[in-house]
Amino acid sequence: MFATLSSLDNRLLDEFQRDFPLEPEPYRFMAERLGISESEVLERLCVLHKEGLISRIGVVLRPRRVGVSTLAAMRVPAERLDDVAAIISSFPEVNHNYEREHAFNLWFVLTARDAARMETIIAEMEKYTGIQVCRMPMEEEFHIDLGFRMHGE
Repeated sequence: MFATLSSLDNRLLDEFQRDFPLEPEPYRFMAERLGISESEVLERLCVLHKEGLISRIGVVLRPRRVGVSTLAAMRVPAERLDDVAAIISSFPEVNHNYEREHAFNLWFVLTARDAARMETIIAEMEKYTGIQVCRMPMEEEFHIDLGFRMHGE
């Protein structure tokens, strides 16, 4: 069942999911634009996160501009999928993961400051899960806009 978002939540998500302000005080900037207080912006974002309506707040950088990244996948037994996904999501270097109908059924994107850190993270993932991580580094860059309007057109 889908949660009903308030008009404020819709505006917050619509106006800032693509254009998060690169300002010294971004939440204050957002608050001024929305006509509310900075604490209200932070409270709404916390509630949206707690309710599972947003997974993270942060910048998305183009690949190979800062640090390193790879698409990765794992073959996870169905009965362990939720637990393994939670372990993978616990790493701050993972911005999302998702299940696929494939032998490699858990996919995620991993970013790190450098190749050595990436290998350390992957080794930790494999240690904690007991499952090998398959790396699929990018060969050709594509841009897919994952922002979706919350209301209107």
